[in-house]
Amino acid sequence: MISRFLPGAGGLLALYVLSACDLAPEYHPPLVATPVDFKETAEWKRATPNDAVPRGPWWSIFQDSELDALEDRVTAANQNLKVAVAQFQEARAQAKEARAALFPTINATGAASRNQTSRETAFVRPNPLFNDFEPALDLTYEIDVWGRVRNSALAGKNRAQASAGDLASVDLSLHAELAADYFILRGDDGEQDVLDGTVKDYEKALELTLSRYKGGDAAEADVAEAQTQLETAKTQSADTALRRAQLEHAIAILTGVPPSNFSLEHKRLTATPPKIDAILPGELLERRPDVAAAERRVAAANADIGVARAAYYPVFNLTAMFGVEASLPGHLLNAASTAWSIGPSAVFNIFDGGLRDAQNEEALAAYDEVAADYRQTVLSAYGDVEDNLSALRLLEQENITQSAAVAAARRATFQAERRYAGGLASYFDVVTAQNVELSAALTEEDIRIRRMTAGVFLVKALGGGWQREDGLDLRKVDPEGPFGPPKAETAAAEVKAGPAKTE
Repeated sequence: MISRFLPGAGGLLALYVLSACDLAPEYHPPLVATPVDFKETAEWKRATPNDAVPRGPWWSIFQDSELDALEDRVTAANQNLKVAVAQFQEARAQAKEARAALFPTINATGAASRNQTSRETAFVRPNPLFNDFEPALDLTYEIDVWGRVRNSALAGKNRAQASAGDLASVDLSLHAELAADYFILRGDDGEQDVLDGTVKDYEKALELTLSRYKGGDAAEADVAEAQTQLETAKTQSADTALRRAQLEHAIAILTGVPPSNFSLEHKRLTATPPKIDAILPGELLERRPDVAAAERRVAAANADIGVARAAYYPVFNLTAMFGVEASLPGHLLNAASTAWSIGPSAVFNIFDGGLRDAQNEEALAAYDEVAADYRQTVLSAYGDVEDNLSALRLLEQENITQSAAVAAARRATFQAERRYAGGLASYFDVVTAQNVELSAALTEEDIRIRRMTAGVFLVKALGGGWQREDGLDLRKVDPEGPFGPPKAETAAAEVKAGPAKTE
């Protein structure tokens, strides 16, 4: 009896052995040019193993409790972040769909019918009017000889991992955008203070000029110039207030609050960028979620090549059925009612009009596309770090020289006003000195803003606190495994691994 099944079992064993085949190329991440060090590292402190820095949200390095509270709102309420979480959940579900093909499909079927056979046929039942009951189990399974199913599942898994990186990138970008907007708004508060003080000074200058004009010691043109300066300063003040209002609205939207229900009290920007530990260019590939996501897409495209190549080979399926059939329900459990079948089948395409060739060309081109995108993402990451390192270094120098320029401009204005009051200088000298002082003071505030935003964008360029070893190694994100991604309601909070290190 057993010998009757040996040939079939041998065939199934052979197919199982063949299923170890994999037509996808052996995967290696695309090679990228990695410099030994960043160009702009002259003033950048190298991190050491002895650095003891508490882990937590990266924005805490700026030591601003109000910013911390706003950033927490982004995590909890930002709608764009919720979109990214939903997209991640969608990609994870698609990975599960592809993985399901690795297992057999089993369906329970059942049929009950009332039948009458023709009396004119060659075979006539004793009773041409009969019932037929057919409960059964059907099994279908694609024997993955060429790795098509496995590569499809692997590609889905890699794309889910890439989506996890996209989620981390969106999270990082939104928090960085909020921090930048916050510091720009505080810088606008500083510019507002400068302009408000300037308006008061110009009002006093206009009063002095009117007094001198009435006394015959000043020309009417001096009054007009003083009036022009005052109104121009008021215009600049109103424009600064407009910018601040728009930034406040933007922060409200980022934190998920209607702008009409949100406000920030006036507070001048006094902070300076924290010192951020240096890293090597090669380490950046482990710290940037966008780089990690781009690499996972390359891995997915590599698996897609294996899927496309498998189309040149036969598709083997195993089908099986086990059931019972009887004319009376009470006879369904009888041994004589048993019915079953099992056996493999194969399909091999003879002609498809070049479809498989085109699909393979498409898969290869798609790989080249995402590989180039990965290399470009890496280059852009290096550029982001270099840009903000140079910005921090040079803006620190600008801050020193501009502070000296403001002090000198204030002295020049004081001297010009005294000379004009004593009749020793024209009002043109006063106007010139005042304009230079105002421009210098506003430039000083602008440098403060740019220094803080450069600090924010450097942290962002370094990947925030995200690192592979901190729990979101995209190569370990398995939709079914112990390294599976977090639930939707907490994913946004958990993709952050901690702040960049500070001195």
